Amino acid sequence: MHPVCDHISFLHFVKSLAASLLAMHIRRMSKGYNQACPVAHTLEAVGEKWTILILRDLLTEGPRKFQDFEASLPGIAPNTLSARLKSLLANGIIESQLYSEHPPRAVYRLTAKGKDLGRIVAAMRNWGRRYGE
Repeated sequence: MHPVCDHISFLHFVKSLAASLLAMHIRRMSKGYNQACPVAHTLEAVGEKWTILILRDLLTEGPRKFQDFEASLPGIAPNTLSARLKSLLANGIIESQLYSEHPPRAVYRLTAKGKDLGRIVAAMRNWGRRYGE
């Protein structure tokens, strides 16, 4: 194949890839409630499946490693756990500190913002005790 054709094919590939990534980003961003409501904002930060249970573990057990979460949350896929931790980090609810560089491994702990969610998790626990089966 002619070098110019290779270059055009590569440019077409890059353009398609960029369009796909943009579409994924827009879909991810549109998951929010898009409401000026504090409850909606809270759900956007902690409302995905597994997130509250990650917070529960951090509130009750203190700083945790990735494998600690895997052990205490049977059924969570590693990629889901990673995504939830990244979201909590991005929202300033947890922070991480590397304890190994090769391979990179971190310990996760709540920030002050994350600790403020303790009352919400406690209220959920109390509700579950009262009405759960």
